[in-house]
Amino acid sequence: MATKIRLQRHGRKGRPFFHLVVADSRAKRDGKFIEKLGTYNPVTNPATIDLDFDRTLNWVQEGAEMTDTARAILSYKGILYKNHLLNGVKKGALTEADVEKKFDAWMKEKEAKITSKTEGVSKAQDEAKAAALKAEMEVKEARAKELEAKNAPEPEVVEEAPEAVAEGEEAPAEASTEEAVVEETPATEEAPAEEAPAAEETTEASEEGEEKAAE
Repeated sequence: MATKIRLQRHGRKGRPFFHLVVADSRAKRDGKFIEKLGTYNPVTNPATIDLDFDRTLNWVQEGAEMTDTARAILSYKGILYKNHLLNGVKKGALTEADVEKKFDAWMKEKEAKITSKTEGVSKAQDEAKAAALKAEMEVKEARAKELEAKNAPEPEVVEEAPEAVAEGEEAPAEASTEEAVVEETPATEEAPAEEAPAAEETTEASEEGEEKAAE
């Protein structure tokens, strides 16, 4: 029976989650399978892959076919590289000790790359969060300033008092008119006083006339 290592889709729309299975090559993609080898979650960054290394390697050595995606996953996890080294042992080109030494070196290098990528992604996420927080604070400050300016009371308009006339300066025209009226008033009142003696003289003259007439 021809077997194939492939992905079986699970999860919901927009967030896929896959099982890596060994199934009959004639079976449907999401149909019956022979053995589940692990899981693959492409949503995370980097992708999360959890495999049974030994069982997967065993199926590869038995000649199971692989889909393109399954092959990429097995290569990423080092299963295909380990199978290549073991084939070298079968041909007499390598010893089992050489296989373990080479594979351990490869795994350390791979883990270092994964760690570096994870740290880079985490740093980028932190920087993005900090930038978003800063932008949000700037928007809040701008809104607060606009609200403060909108609610600020309008400045009161203060009318300036007329300046006092300094000593030696000419008074306004209205003041001159008032002074002219005040100055003319005594002249009018003194006029009768000047005419009074004339009236008295007339009275005295008449009295003298009467006395002469009486004589």
